Amino acid sequence: MSAPLLLDAAAVVAACGPAAAVEAVTAALTAGLDPAADPPRQAVPLHTGQLLLMPSEAGRYAGVKVATVAPGNPGRGLPRVQASYLLFDADTLGLVAVLDGTALTSLRTPAVSVAAVASRLRAGVGPASVAVLGAGPQAHGHVATLAAVLAAHRPRRPLGEVTHLVRDPARVPPIHGATVVALDDPRAGDVLRAADVVVCATSARSPLFDAGLVAAGAVVIAVGSHEPDARELPGALLARSTVVVEDVATALREAGDVCLAVDEGAVRAADLVPMRDAVTGRVTPAPDRPLVFKSVGMAWQDLVVAEAVLRAHLIGR
Repeated sequence: MSAPLLLDAAAVVAACGPAAAVEAVTAALTAGLDPAADPPRQAVPLHTGQLLLMPSEAGRYAGVKVATVAPGNPGRGLPRVQASYLLFDADTLGLVAVLDGTALTSLRTPAVSVAAVASRLRAGVGPASVAVLGAGPQAHGHVATLAAVLAAHRPRRPLGEVTHLVRDPARVPPIHGATVVALDDPRAGDVLRAADVVVCATSARSPLFDAGLVAAGAVVIAVGSHEPDARELPGALLARSTVVVEDVATALREAGDVCLAVDEGAVRAADLVPMRDAVTGRVTPAPDRPLVFKSVGMAWQDLVVAEAVLRAHLIGR
């Protein structure tokens, strides 16, 4: 039995770019992959955080991501989330590859977000202005993926002004090509009103901004939480939006932005749109309402993108 491939972070990034990851997610859903088939994420409490297990199986491969969440790590200069991914042959269950799970997550999360809202993005004209709440890896990953996908589709749509809204700009290193503004700065409201895309990638547990600041045709992406009692978005925003989720049952179990809005009566479970329906065109979100995509991260996404990474790596050898 041959030894499994070991793909470190550099190998993952080199093998599969953001646009290719979006294509892999889109192709899998279009081909019939059902996110509802995933088993629930398993969270094991630890003294300093959580251990997360995310298994999935589809087509030729099965896989599991083993991730840790250590809230105290940023204060130590270490990543809050760390992970490894094990990819197995679905027939023999032999280990095929071990991938850097942190790099895989950084690639797949924005790929899923952009795949979910791509039809709205492509329908727009002119440069797409982006407001990003947060300045961590997922904030940067979403900007890079938006830029790659907008540049790839025809006619090309350039990425417009990018502004990061953060609690303390003094703690954020300069970001090439972007402006950094404090979340409590009066200018933050103007940034949100003008944004075509709003990305929320924070560890916030309560709403970050007022619902009325988001334009009617804007896209809002929220990826910061997978806990039912934590949210980045106000319920009033979901009430006036088309709300797309990876899987309805998963969202009602794990997505605080959705769970709390449902509890408040701002949105009904029956109104939630599964991502697969949005990607395949089965549901077309109303153009005069904000389009909200709430993601908690699911195991099928890691599997689909890990397979794309492996395939591209083998072709490039």
